[in-house]
Amino acid sequence: MKNRLFIITGLSGAGKSLAVKALEDIGFYCIDNMPAPLIIKLLDTKDDFLDVDQKLACVVDIRNGENNHELFDLISRLRKENIAKVIFLDADEKTILDRYKETRRKHPVMLRKNLSLEEAVKYEREALNPLYAQADYILDTSLLSTSQFKDRILSFAVQDVKETITIDVISFGFKYGMPSDVDLMFDVRCFLNPFYVKELKEKTGNDEAVIDFVFSQPEAKTLLEKYIDLLDYSLPLYIREGKSHLTIGFGCTGGKHRSVAFCNAVYNHIKENGYAVSVHHRDINRRK
Repeated sequence: MKNRLFIITGLSGAGKSLAVKALEDIGFYCIDNMPAPLIIKLLDTKDDFLDVDQKLACVVDIRNGENNHELFDLISRLRKENIAKVIFLDADEKTILDRYKETRRKHPVMLRKNLSLEEAVKYEREALNPLYAQADYILDTSLLSTSQFKDRILSFAVQDVKETITIDVISFGFKYGMPSDVDLMFDVRCFLNPFYVKELKEKTGNDEAVIDFVFSQPEAKTLLEKYIDLLDYSLPLYIREGKSHLTIGFGCTGGKHRSVAFCNAVYNHIKENGYAVSVHHRDINRRK
């Protein structure tokens, strides 16, 4: 298992919770405040609860103990064995202090060590120096917007930006109501309906005869090309803006013929271009 575990660490208030959310959005299994002995157990049992390609992320920080040499030694070994990567989140002292004052939360060191906020921040930085020294990636979050922060985290965690978004392509029938969760909706009722062709009525857009009928219309081919051009242009823009999930809908009257044919064609194109995409035909089996 190479580079399947990401260790998220760094200063309290530097953005570890945001990092976890960003990774969860792209399918990571994330665990907060992970003690060192449990990291090994987690790696040993991961196949029992994770999909084969799913990645892990664990948050370790000052809550694990300021002088936890067992933890530091373990992370060093995991890095040498090419099992783990370490992301260290940093921020300048003023930014950390301002964030704590805005949220009115207690720094995890304050009560345990009976320190002021300023003293706790300095103490934590010194205590986490061994993790800072081992980090594969160091990210200063002091001046980053939420969007910029997420982009940087994802750039560390994935090899291809296409992995940062999941896409659902669905077909539906307008007569049964429009789906409420569609981001992009395309109406393909402007073409001849196979429902009114006797030999095609009981078939669906999954059948070659229906596919050939729909795309034998030159306008249908042209519109499919234009839809594909639009998606090829817009999907990278959605990724750039931090969208982690996109639903694309194709609708016809009954959701059985034209919308299914278009849906499948677009699904195949998106899949061939390396995106994580699924296809679903909501109304294909409806009889009324």
